[in-house]
Amino acid sequence: MRISLFLSVVVALLLGSCSEFSKAVKSTDVQYKYRMAVQYMEEPDYDRAMPLLEELLSLTRGDTLYEPVSYYYAMGYFGMKDYIMASYYLGNFAKTFRNSEHAEECTFLAAFCHYKESPEYELDQRDTHAAIDKLELFMVRYPETTLKDSCNALIDELRLKLEKKDYAGAQQYLRTRYYRSASEALRGFLRSWPNSTYREDALFSILQADHDLAQNSVESKKKERIETAIASFNTFADAFPNSTRLPEARALLRDLTSQQNRSQRRPTP
Repeated sequence: MRISLFLSVVVALLLGSCSEFSKAVKSTDVQYKYRMAVQYMEEPDYDRAMPLLEELLSLTRGDTLYEPVSYYYAMGYFGMKDYIMASYYLGNFAKTFRNSEHAEECTFLAAFCHYKESPEYELDQRDTHAAIDKLELFMVRYPETTLKDSCNALIDELRLKLEKKDYAGAQQYLRTRYYRSASEALRGFLRSWPNSTYREDALFSILQADHDLAQNSVESKKKERIETAIASFNTFADAFPNSTRLPEARALLRDLTSQQNRSQRRPTP
């Protein structure tokens, strides 16, 4: 009996909710339609709020309600986690209503949507770059914002992802034994990211790539490439004199020195 009563109450509430939504959809009273849309946004019930707001966008154009309707519509997409659409409408709101009390919030959230769309480091990083650009622009546009620390934290996180992608790309050349390309890519990586957390590994990998390139070189290029590899050892050892990889680096240096001595003893044709 209690279960039947409970189900009856639930069904009644659902039917009431549906009839209320149906009434709002059919109503020609813009104010009523708007009140119901706001109520659904606050619940939140985006499935009911968004159709009402979409209709209100055309009904209130040129009216004072157009600004709040546009705001709720943009926030609806954000609430539904449709970050592509949310970024567009939030950014459009900030441009259209520059003096709105919600302009700063929407500008930040438009950038944050790109942060949410930023994929794993192995994938295309267009949204990562877009998020960094938009977050930096947000701080320029709102220099007194209380969100500055949040923006900087997000930017640092996004840059770490780009750094990791660049490092993984450079290391891929080494794994596939393209030693010259690996050495150049790793040097380029260190120029782009001079304070990288991967700096020690990158310098060791340059030594490894230069060593293997020298070892596999034709005789006419061996001398120069051995000297380059020895210089790479010195760079690594000077930068990280206490590295746990120093014994491994010294083993590569001994091999390079041995190759150099053999090359010097070989008679000139």
